[in-house]
Amino acid sequence: MSWIQKLYETYERANAGRASSDEAAPLPVSHVAQQAHIQITLGGSGRFRRADFVMKEDNETLVPATENSAGRTGINPASHPLCDKIQYVAKDYLAYGGEKSFFEEYRSLLFRWNQAYPHEKLSAILNYVDEGHVIADLVEADILLLDENGKLSSSCPDSRNKPQIFTLVKDQAKAFVRWEVQTKDPESRTWKDKALMDSWARFAPTLLQKRGLCLITGEDTLLGTNHAKGIRYAGDNAKLISSNDTKGFTYRGRFTDSEQACSVGYSTSQKAHNALKWLIRRQSFRNGDQVIVAWEVAGRPVPSPVQNSYEFLKGGDDSLKNDGGFMKEGDSFENHLESASETVQASRIDQGDQGQLFARRLSAKIAGYRRELGSSKDIAVMALDSATPGRMAITYYRELTGSEFLERLEAWHRDFAWFQNYPKNLRFFGAPAPKEIAEAAFGKRLNDKLSKATVERILPCIVDGVLFPRDLVQSTRNRAVNRMGMEHWEWEKVLGIACALFYGANKGGYRMALETERTSRDYLFGRLLAVAERLEYIALNLAGENRDTNAAKLMQRFSERPYSTWLQIERNLVPYKTRLQSRRAAFLSNMTGLLDDIHNLFQPDDYMKDTPLGGEFLLAYHCQRHELRKKTKDGTDQNTPDTDEEELENVSHEQN
Repeated sequence: MSWIQKLYETYERANAGRASSDEAAPLPVSHVAQQAHIQITLGGSGRFRRADFVMKEDNETLVPATENSAGRTGINPASHPLCDKIQYVAKDYLAYGGEKSFFEEYRSLLFRWNQAYPHEKLSAILNYVDEGHVIADLVEADILLLDENGKLSSSCPDSRNKPQIFTLVKDQAKAFVRWEVQTKDPESRTWKDKALMDSWARFAPTLLQKRGLCLITGEDTLLGTNHAKGIRYAGDNAKLISSNDTKGFTYRGRFTDSEQACSVGYSTSQKAHNALKWLIRRQSFRNGDQVIVAWEVAGRPVPSPVQNSYEFLKGGDDSLKNDGGFMKEGDSFENHLESASETVQASRIDQGDQGQLFARRLSAKIAGYRRELGSSKDIAVMALDSATPGRMAITYYRELTGSEFLERLEAWHRDFAWFQNYPKNLRFFGAPAPKEIAEAAFGKRLNDKLSKATVERILPCIVDGVLFPRDLVQSTRNRAVNRMGMEHWEWEKVLGIACALFYGANKGGYRMALETERTSRDYLFGRLLAVAERLEYIALNLAGENRDTNAAKLMQRFSERPYSTWLQIERNLVPYKTRLQSRRAAFLSNMTGLLDDIHNLFQPDDYMKDTPLGGEFLLAYHCQRHELRKKTKDGTDQNTPDTDEEELENVSHEQN
């Protein structure tokens, strides 16, 4: 239960010195946030003045709530004491065809509150609802719609030209009403009135009956029995603490009631749940119903563990797109790095320099967080998910010191950093995000369940530093070599992620640039494929042909049977070499010499093996391809076409 303790402490720290109505703070105790649809304005005596629809950008409303109404479900949901749905606040609901009215409970609760803590706005609302013409006023104000029998329309009469109320709700009885009362008080909005909130916070505990030991604070206090819902979003019915099934074998013979298993004070539960809602709204990662949030109890900024390196380093600063580490659409790696040449002393930019730029920026970013967090021991990472609509589980929870958390986050971004080319308008150097890894590993097979399960598997690799799952490395590698089933930009994304996973899972061991001295079989075959693809690609461009190369088409087969497939690729290169001989003889000579150099690095037995290649060949392919493009950019290959080949390649794939 330490998660409740941390959330409770977070609430207390977040609200210290803040007003309860401060929108930047967690919700006050005994209040919930609801989306209002209708706003009714009254005079000080309770006279109806007007009614308006509430626009989406302004519909979030702070509503006083009892313990039962905050977690209400079922066929007899409890009433909120002030703002609620039409079937609660309208005395004339049954007269307009309503099936079930909750007005009497609503009116009784409002009356008792006003008796205990009299307030002119409560009196005005009470006087108005007692008159019993809420729906009649709303119909006259063109807010609600009646059918030909004079009853509330149960469905939209015209799906093509919907009345405004049906753009907000499907059932008019479910339209949520909030109140504005115009008195001498300059704040007429009840959901913004601090005095009204404070009076309800004092009255709400008087409705509770059960006392006991709060296992979080250790105090004898009023206990919570119906804990909060709406944790991940307003309509979320899943609860973290629930024990409403008292029959059968619920307690397995261990307890006679739920309090023996766990008793939490009402105020403690409210504060902890409101802190969690607040954190999720501010800084969470969402993947369907899955939510992951990291926070520091004192409220200091904490980086998300499930961001890619671009999002992590960018930190909301668009200027980083022009900085050494990120690129705009159309930028090459080399041009981009040259724009940041003041940070690099080398005269020639290569992939290793890109890694150095990234490492410096990563270290600076982590150092900034270290200064903010100091010696904090209160970092928590929590993942939530629900298998059913009513039950939510904490699927992952860790408490760490600030130094541990930052060290592991830095290690993830450093160890799994590679050249990424996604989305279509962005290239960056760094580690991919867990959700992006899931998409790369499973492609079209990925559904919500598999996506959430994959993110859950990767999260401990980031936060706990455990070994990365080998099956995900292999699955991503398999998709990267099957490039014919993807658009070019998607394949580039999968290729970059596959290289990052192989590099990280092997704890480095490779340079982030072409290693011409490396003689391993997989590495050399990867280089051969990149050279063959480049040679054929240039020949196709010279002839104005817009199609995939044989190397691209045979990449999957090459990864499974490299020797026999290479012989076929090499035979297919003959007509392209002939074409280049007459128009780009120097380029052909360079490529032929490079192929010979790579062949000479093979051990004879390795070259003739036809066993499948591992992820290493993708690293070599990626680095060799980059090196060949770089030579074109800096002019060392002077017999290549004048047009930017990388741009042409992207255009040709888009046309395909």
